[in-house]
Amino acid sequence: MELFSQIQPQTQNPKPQTQNSKPIPMLSIHLHNILLYGYHGIYEEEKLLGNEFELNITIKHSPQRLPVKHLADTVDYITVYELVKKRMAIPTPLLETLATEIAQQILAQFSLAEEVFLSIRKLHPPVSQLRGSVGVSFNLTRKDL
Repeated sequence: MELFSQIQPQTQNPKPQTQNSKPIPMLSIHLHNILLYGYHGIYEEEKLLGNEFELNITIKHSPQRLPVKHLADTVDYITVYELVKKRMAIPTPLLETLATEIAQQILAQFSLAEEVFLSIRKLHPPVSQLRGSVGVSFNLTRKDL
């Protein structure tokens, strides 16, 4: 987790409001079908050869104001992608560990984010005669922290 302690959270208003002081509805940011290569798994073969992984991420948040016209008023999906790419570069035995840590880091970095849903699929698992993929999904809300 030391790697992520250096990431600075975006500075955002913790309670977005409209001019009428009404709460702003939730907006979702999606990153679909992100393909990354990594060395995650418990078997030596996975640690040496690696595998291709597909991630899907949804982040629900309240934008600073509506309509959203500035990046500072929302969650920057490029910053999310960079965070995920850095974490996926660190070999980890379990996909469950990856999913939970990535979700926690997204909520830690983006004060507007209220909920993260994340799925990770290992596209070529080292399982004899398995035609398909394996994966995990995780949902975390700010209230769960």
